[in-house]
Amino acid sequence: MNYLITIIGPTAIGKTSLSIALAQHFNCDIISCDSRQFYKEMTIGTAVPSDEELIAAKHHFIQNKSIFENYSVGDFENEATAKLDELFLKNNIQIMVGGSGLFVDAVLKGFDDFPEIKDTVREQLNADFELFGIDYLQNKLKELDNDFFQKLYCENPQTLQNPQRMKRFVEVCLGTGKPYSSFLGQKKNERSFTPILIGIEANREVIYERINQRVDNMINQGLVAEAERLYPNRALNALQTVGYRELFDYFDSNIEDSRLLGNAIEEIKKNTRRFAKRQLTWFKRTENAIWFDYLTDRKKIIKHINQHIKS
Repeated sequence: MNYLITIIGPTAIGKTSLSIALAQHFNCDIISCDSRQFYKEMTIGTAVPSDEELIAAKHHFIQNKSIFENYSVGDFENEATAKLDELFLKNNIQIMVGGSGLFVDAVLKGFDDFPEIKDTVREQLNADFELFGIDYLQNKLKELDNDFFQKLYCENPQTLQNPQRMKRFVEVCLGTGKPYSSFLGQKKNERSFTPILIGIEANREVIYERINQRVDNMINQGLVAEAERLYPNRALNALQTVGYRELFDYFDSNIEDSRLLGNAIEEIKKNTRRFAKRQLTWFKRTENAIWFDYLTDRKKIIKHINQHIKS
């Protein structure tokens, strides 16, 4: 029997350090499913594990892609499950960690099958998007599948700003004449492992303080300079993320004012706190997850895992 210890929770809660401790205890590897840490051009703003942390345990899917590549959650599902099949040949216990709920679900559950969409539908939708922008896609999805639109709005609003994802949702609606959500939950994917889900949490004040401290650390490490290097490519999907968008807006002002920079930093903190809240909303729906306070002794977590494996 293979087991995938899956660590979930909001950003800055300590998932990386826990995953390394568990990887060392069980002598296994770590699959990262943080969708922002895939890209090698983004380091500081994505809180990529340090060199010391990467040496402490073998990681996969850290800075293995370029922001110039089109990389979907479906691509990740295929690559991650293939890598796990390979790793399970060496050790029947492996670890997955990350704060990207959709990517976690992709590995644990897989995705549903959708009908083929005619090229003419896709081409017309691309033309409409070029003319009317993201607002058109949002309004169209709201019209064609309001339930799914409201779900995204409440649980993952960043997706509503992602043109590729939004075009996919709308093209399925237009191409099939059915709501996108009607195709969800129909397919059961077989997996070669049993997941053991470990949630890490803290009270809101602690999470927010840890986020604020992380952002301050990122600024001290050179996040502004990193964002400035990436600024010419700001339209890329990979860069439509908290920590970079706010600084791009600051660069747009063309005014080197410490007050404006301070406002941008505060926006990063505020938007990261909102992101953490959405992460918790998403992950709290995860079935069979056992939640631990972030200060819980790791021996207690290991004991829980061992009991699950032996049962």
